[in-house]
Amino acid sequence: MVTKLQKIWFITMLVLLSGSIFSQDAIKRITIEDVFKKRTFSSKRVSGIHPMNDGRFFCKVKQDSLNVYDYKTGAYQRTIITSEDLIPAGDSVPVPIKTYKLSDDETRILFTVARESIYRHSSRAYYYVYDIQTKSLTPVSDQGKQRLATFSPDGSKVAFVYQNNLFVRDLSSSTEHRASSIEQQITFDGKMNEIINGSTDWVYEEEFGFTKGFFWSPDGTKIAFYRFDETPLKEYYLKYYGDVYPELYTYKYPKAGEDNSFIEVRIYDLETGKTTTVDIGKKRDIYIPRIKWTNDPNTLALYRMNRHQSHLELILADAATGETRVILKEVNPWYIDITDDWIFLKDNKSVLLTSEKDGYNHIYLYSLDGQLIRQITSGEWDVRALYGLDEEQRLVYFQSSETSPLDRDIYVVSIDDSGLKKLSVTEGYNRAQFNTDFTWYINNWSDINTPPYITVNDSKGKVVRVLETNENLKKKISEYDFSAVDFFSFETGDHLELNGWMLKPPDFDPDKKYPVLFTIYGGPGSQTVTNRWGAASLWNQFFAQHGIIVVSVDNRGTGGRGQEFKKCTYLELGKYETLDQIEAAKYLGTLPYVDRNRIGMWGWSFGGYLTLSCMTKGADYFSMGVAVAPVTNWKFYDNIYTERFMRTPQENEKGYEENSPVNHAEKLKGKLLLIHGMADDNVHPQNSYDMITALVAANKQFELMLYPNSNHGIRSGKNTRWHNFTRMTDFILENL
Repeated sequence: MVTKLQKIWFITMLVLLSGSIFSQDAIKRITIEDVFKKRTFSSKRVSGIHPMNDGRFFCKVKQDSLNVYDYKTGAYQRTIITSEDLIPAGDSVPVPIKTYKLSDDETRILFTVARESIYRHSSRAYYYVYDIQTKSLTPVSDQGKQRLATFSPDGSKVAFVYQNNLFVRDLSSSTEHRASSIEQQITFDGKMNEIINGSTDWVYEEEFGFTKGFFWSPDGTKIAFYRFDETPLKEYYLKYYGDVYPELYTYKYPKAGEDNSFIEVRIYDLETGKTTTVDIGKKRDIYIPRIKWTNDPNTLALYRMNRHQSHLELILADAATGETRVILKEVNPWYIDITDDWIFLKDNKSVLLTSEKDGYNHIYLYSLDGQLIRQITSGEWDVRALYGLDEEQRLVYFQSSETSPLDRDIYVVSIDDSGLKKLSVTEGYNRAQFNTDFTWYINNWSDINTPPYITVNDSKGKVVRVLETNENLKKKISEYDFSAVDFFSFETGDHLELNGWMLKPPDFDPDKKYPVLFTIYGGPGSQTVTNRWGAASLWNQFFAQHGIIVVSVDNRGTGGRGQEFKKCTYLELGKYETLDQIEAAKYLGTLPYVDRNRIGMWGWSFGGYLTLSCMTKGADYFSMGVAVAPVTNWKFYDNIYTERFMRTPQENEKGYEENSPVNHAEKLKGKLLLIHGMADDNVHPQNSYDMITALVAANKQFELMLYPNSNHGIRSGKNTRWHNFTRMTDFILENL
């Protein structure tokens, strides 16, 4: 028999249970599918805007047409082209309209079709040119997929690379002829793994960040181009699986301490057919990380750098003779970062560039005889991006971290009499895209808890109209009970203040103990701790909803705090980064709501390296780690990157040995998951294979996930990336 008391108890529990169920239903929970498959929380962006020459208008693809719009009002002006205009002769399917480039005179458009990647920055594709006046569509070449097709300044020609040789297509020739019959071949000795004309070798592409190795002179009569002789380089082999026998792919990859390509800079004169070799000096063991024409079509500028990357020279070359003269030298006790921040003024007498020579990255104006005219910016903060120069108004626009290393703001300054002015007004992360005459710019603002808010601003920073608010995403975030991200800082044992962010569970209880997951990168000049949307990824919100505190800390070696903070890791790459992450774990372990016995870390590439270093050297502080595509021995990585920070293994054997995780495998204590793509052309799987050997020799248990045919991003193959993140998620939840 049920008593009255039992009835009351039953009804009470039913009410509590139903309330609990109702509460759980009211708040949606993030799933891993939301993050990686459904893209539930993707923010809207404004992309594909191409400023027009007049400064008033921009063009943008909308559905199946390329249209022109007004910057100030957003009003539609006209349609340049529709998909119906882009059907090649003899075909019924139009050329895709999405990827395009206008010629400088805006009379022709270059379209890219069937693009396929080679390495990180390089690709090959079919190219088509549409003539707006004649309404004709023609292929650039019919020999096969080309690379790097680029209009001449007057739009009458296109230069491109095919099978490591440089070609020029004359667009003014009759369109009735086959494309190949009106191509002019500039070089003839190109060959895979031997000679490259007009492009770069693997290590230049990866570490100097460019692959187009040819440049039109301002008047379109000459082309300056790189020539790489890769013959001295050793080859690396990658295997691709899927057939009965795997396919072997070989390419030239110079590891630390190994030979580089023999490099030349040449200038081809289209009017005379003559090729001139530029005098870059007799030393072979140098780098030419940038070449650029001045506004004088007879003068080419080059950066020349020693192998240690600590001496940089700005050189001017006579295009007719190849003779050169050094106009500017810079010597750094550590190394010099190469950027594209150099603007030659139209007076042909001066150049605007950036340098860290006073301890922070700032803007300088030099004459072309090497004399310093003026330091344009100064202070204990870095210029983060040089947007450009309005020569008519003598104003330079740039992005800086003056307010805080975490924030980015837009500034303008006169190159004649300073007068620094901040244009952005909202604290957070501001990025600008200016039009051609600097009368308008599109500002992309966000902070770490607010998705992008995108506006059109005038040259004084005033908002004239709003392009995107992401209000729908904000509403969705509120439905899923996102936690706010908080910034924090702490002092290390060396009395150094480090910055970090922290994401706590939405139902955080300060009286409970929580596990902590570090998400890190930590490589030279990078920052994961910034006040922008995406700095704390949506995947981290998933972990927070599963009761994990997620943090990220910027260690020594990262950017935004001047060159001494960034470059103090010189010759000891990984040492201070690891010490700082250990200090962060020790600090967090003192907080009353942190379970110091359950602190884990995950990272990719340099972050994977740092994870392994912390799991071994900091084994007492990290109980779990996931290392994806990690460097495990600095001798295995490429020479431009590694020697920039470490010099060669022959010069710095101790630095290499002490800061390579393969030499510390016996110290591992926690749970480790090692992941690598087996066709990683950047951080070779050799790194993980040797780490496996070292761990086995030390009798250390670990888990391993290898992805055949996948590169550094582990994207190759059906379902690969989804599988990878599912595997990592499961491992973290099981072991933290």
